[in-house]
Amino acid sequence: MWGGNLCSVFCALVVSSTLVEALDPSFNPLHHSGPASPYFNSPSLFNIPSDLPAGCVVDKASYIMRHGARFPEPGSFTGWVNLFDKLQSTTYNATGALTFLPSWVLPVDDVPHEPLFLTSHGAAEAFTLGAQLRGRYNVTKGGSNFTVWSAGQQRVVDTANYFLRGYLGQGNYLNSTDENRGTVFFMPDSVNSTGADSLTPSAACPLYSGNDGTDKSNAFRATFQPAVAERLNTMLEGLTLNATDIGVMQDLCGFSFVINGDTRFCKIFTEQEWLDYEYAHDLNYYYGSGPGNPLAGTTAFPWLSAMASLFNDTTTNNNTFIPPSLLISTTHDNNIPPVVAALGILNSSASSNVFPLSPTKPNPRRTFFASNMVNFLGHVALERLSCEAPLGSKVQHMAGQVNAMPGTGPDAKKFVRILVNNAVVPLPTCQNGPDASCALVDFLTYVTQRGEVLGDFVQRCGLGNLTSMGVQVPDVVDFYVDPSSAGADVTRLELPVL
Repeated sequence: MWGGNLCSVFCALVVSSTLVEALDPSFNPLHHSGPASPYFNSPSLFNIPSDLPAGCVVDKASYIMRHGARFPEPGSFTGWVNLFDKLQSTTYNATGALTFLPSWVLPVDDVPHEPLFLTSHGAAEAFTLGAQLRGRYNVTKGGSNFTVWSAGQQRVVDTANYFLRGYLGQGNYLNSTDENRGTVFFMPDSVNSTGADSLTPSAACPLYSGNDGTDKSNAFRATFQPAVAERLNTMLEGLTLNATDIGVMQDLCGFSFVINGDTRFCKIFTEQEWLDYEYAHDLNYYYGSGPGNPLAGTTAFPWLSAMASLFNDTTTNNNTFIPPSLLISTTHDNNIPPVVAALGILNSSASSNVFPLSPTKPNPRRTFFASNMVNFLGHVALERLSCEAPLGSKVQHMAGQVNAMPGTGPDAKKFVRILVNNAVVPLPTCQNGPDASCALVDFLTYVTQRGEVLGDFVQRCGLGNLTSMGVQVPDVVDFYVDPSSAGADVTRLELPVL
C-alpha cells in the first residue's frame, strides 16, 4: 500500500535529457513527442505530491492505460520508407546536424512481423510497471492469482501479458498449477457491436468523430513545418526537404528511440520546433478524443460509472466473480483522453483564454498535454485512499502484537484521487480531502453529476432508433464483475506457465 514515486527502475528506461546535445540540457524532446514518446512520469502541474498523504493507504486502484511502445503502424511506416527512398535516390551533401542522413537506415528490419506490434522497449515498459505496481499497492497476497482486462488487438493484449509477467514475477510457483496465475479478459477491439461495454467504446458511437482534431492539428502543422524544412535545407546541397519530411523526421525521434535507442532525429530540431510539434498533437487529442470533442466524455462515462460503483463496494452479479483491488485495463491512445473528458479534468484554468485550446496559439498555462497522457503506456489512474491520523512522534508497541498501519482501521475515512502518468490531478470542484483528494461520498456525487452533463451513451451516439426496434445496445460497463458478459463479448486468456 505504498504510494511512492513510480520511478526507480521504470524511469531508468527513459533516456536522459542530456542526450540532446544542441538543446538546453533540461529539455528532452522525448517528453514532448506526443504519442511517440516513451513512458515518463508527468511533471506535477498542480504542485501536489504524488506520495501518499500521511496516514493514508490505497485500498483500491484502477488504471486504464495505453499499450506499451510499438513499431509504426503500416501507414506511418510507408512515410518512413518514402523518406528513406528520397535520401537514398539522390546525390547530395549533408552538413551540421544532418551528416547522419546518408548513413541512416530504416529501424524496421523485419517488415512482415514488426510494424504495429510491441518493441522490446514496450515489453519492458509493461513488465516493469507490473513489478512497480505490485510493490506500490501490496494488495495481492503471494501466490494469489491476478486478472487484467484488455482491448483485443495484439499489441494491447501483449501489453497486458507483459504487465502480468512483471506483476506475478516473484517466488517459485512452477509446480503449483493453481497459484500465481495470470488471466487476461480481452474484448473485441474497435467494433460497433459492443456499445459502451468495451475498452474502445467510441468505435460503437456512430456520431463520434475525431476529424476536428485531425483538421486542427494539420492546420497548425502547416504554420511551422515549412519554416523548419527551410532551416534544415541550409545544411543540404542537392536535396530539398519538405513539410511532409519534417513530420516524418520528428516522429522518428520517439519511434527510433523505442525501437533501437537511436536519438539522432531528436537532435536536429530546436526547442521551439519540438514545442510546436507537441502542440499539434495536443490539438489532435484535445479536439479529436478529449475535452474538445462533445462526445468523448459520453463514450467514457460508462467506464467511469463502473469504477465509481466498484470504489463504493457495490456488489453485483451475485458475487460469482470478485474483481481484484487493483484493476488494470489496457487499450489505445485514443481511449485515454475520453476518460479525462469524462472526469472533467485538465480542461479548466484560473487564467483566461486557456481553454478551450486555441487552434493557432499555444498557451503555456494549459494543463492538457498529449505527451503526458497518451505516450506509450500513458495512463489515468483512480486511487481510493483510506486515511486516519498519521503516526505521532512516539508510538507504543505491545509485545506480540503488530500495530495497525494508519488508514487500515475500521474508522478510516475514504477519499479518491486521480493520477495521470503518476502526477496528481485534482477534480476541479472537489478537493476536500488530503492533498486535494475528494471524499468518496462527494466523488460519487460528482460522478453522478458528470453523467447528467455528459448524457446517455445510447441517445447521444444516435443509437436510440435501434433500441426502439428492440435491438439491445449495451450502455453500461459490466465486464469487470461479469467475465461472461455477453454484451462485451469477453474472451478469457490464461497466461502460459513458464
